[in-house]
Order: sequence, then C-alpha cells, then structure tokens
Amino acid sequence: MNTELSCLSLNQETVRQLSLPELAESCATAGIGRVGLWRAPVQEYGVERAGQLMKDAGLTVTSLCRGGFLTATDPADRARALDDNRAAVDEAAGLSTDTLVLVSGGLPAGDKDLYGARERIADALGELAPYAQERGVRLAVEPLHPMFASDRCVVSTLSQALDLAERFPAEQVGVVVDAYHVWWDDQVPAQIARAGAGGRIHSFQLADWITPLPAGVLVGRGQLGDGCVDFRAMRRQVEAAGFTGPIEVEIFNEGLWARDGADVVAEVAARYLEHAC
Repeated sequence: MNTELSCLSLNQETVRQLSLPELAESCATAGIGRVGLWRAPVQEYGVERAGQLMKDAGLTVTSLCRGGFLTATDPADRARALDDNRAAVDEAAGLSTDTLVLVSGGLPAGDKDLYGARERIADALGELAPYAQERGVRLAVEPLHPMFASDRCVVSTLSQALDLAERFPAEQVGVVVDAYHVWWDDQVPAQIARAGAGGRIHSFQLADWITPLPAGVLVGRGQLGDGCVDFRAMRRQVEAAGFTGPIEVEIFNEGLWARDGADVVAEVAARYLEHAC
C-alpha cells in the first residue's frame, strides 16, 4: 500500500453502484485500507456479515452514516427517531467503528424556529450520548451547508455544531469537519482549532464544491480537484489542531455513480494524492 494512502478512507456512497463485496475488492486493488459505510446497504447485507466482510478484506470501518434527524416536535415522531438512532449506534458497534455520523434534521413542517430545533437536538443527544458511549461509539454532529437548513440540517456551521457537542463529554459527542459543507465559512480555521483543543474532531471528510449546482443539490458534490476547495489548507488546519484520524472522501455525484465503480475508486485514490496530500 502507498503509505500516503494510509489515512484515506473511501465513503461507500461515493461508489454506491458497488456492492459491499465489490467495494471491498476495489479498495484492496486501489490500496485503500479504510471505508465509511452507510446503514441501508449494510442492513440489506447484514450487519454482522458486513463487519466480517470488511475484516476479511483487511478494511477498517471509519464511520457509519447516518443517524440524526432529531428535530421532530411530535412525541411519537421523536420516540421513533430516538429508537432509530439507538439502532444506528448498535449497528456501528457491530461494524467495529467508533463513529456514528449525525445529520441533525431540518425544520418540521410549519416550524420556523431554528433555535428551538437545535435545542431539541441537544435534548436528544442527552439521551443518546450515554447509550452510545456504553457501546464504544462516539456521536459526530455534522454541520451541513446552509442551503440544507430547512429540510436536512439546522446545524449549518462548525460553531453551531460545537455549541451542541460541548454540552457533553468529548468522548461522547464531537463534530464532523466536512470540507464540502464548511469551506466557505471564514470562521472555519478558528472553529477547527476550537474543536481540536477539545478533542472533538471525530471525522474529517472531503468533497469538492462545483458550480452550477444540479437541480438536485444533494448530489452536487464534486470529485477532488474539480472545484474550488483548498483541501491541503484544511488538512493542515485539522492536523495542526491535533487530528490524526482517517480522511474520508464522501462524494454524492450522479456522474460518478454512472461510471465503472472500480475506476472511480482508483480515481479517488489518485485525486486524493494529487489534491489532499
């Protein structure tokens, strides 16, 4: 394995066209030793079986995506969300990963209270964090770009994510630094330093920002090097803040999904070396 690839983790959604066995084989061929997995394909394959597949292939699971969606006001909806997140924690533990990524959730229908929604997230974290810690899993709150605040994530900045995470011990709740979502924020260097000082950088993810955005903005992430994000600068910042963990490439892009998956895996490795090392 190229030693410069030792930190690289390939998020499964980048090559969603590959089955779990195909993902494992393609990563081995490309010299990638780490993967981030998603719940739906893991559930379909079987959590225990998926975990064993990754171990047999020599792959470390760096994260599981995703838990979250914790902003419901209806008590029954809230209870269902908490149950689903407990299940996600159990799945992460079953895959031997210590990081469950949380996408916090958007505003419920008819609700305009961003602050109230964030408080409901904090309340949910208070219930979930001890449960996760007992199972060796950390909760990683991921801020998403503000264009997703209404429907997916009322947590839009690293500062907001840290304001939530810092209510709990660092070994329970931290944050995701996703370059795609936070590259635009001039407070990011200071907030990365803040997160590092508290030991709260639980995941570092890369995808490029390209314009124009597609009609379905969710799948607008670009291959590394195709956009305007300075990955080396952000990597220097997270490493200066003490982060030594995996660097996970997570790209949602229909063009990549339409290609041969093994070719995309090899390209990700090459682009990572070219633009993030």
